[in-house]
Amino acid sequence: MAPAEVVEGIVEEALPNTLFRVKLDSGEVTLAYLAGKMRLHRIRVLVGDKVQLELDPYGGRARIVRRV
Repeated sequence: MAPAEVVEGIVEEALPNTLFRVKLDSGEVTLAYLAGKMRLHRIRVLVGDKVQLELDPYGGRARIVRRV
């Protein structure tokens, strides 16, 4: 399995069920969810935070893997 593309963006809106609307550095807006390790260690993500995302190669939701 090929590694997912990692990009950075800024959280614009927090939605229910730990979903976030994130604006990527390229200007696109995508939906993203928290990675399991971030949930496990209770890392909080707030509006305005800069985050790293792994993009789904099929165009679905992105996964937030790191807060920068």
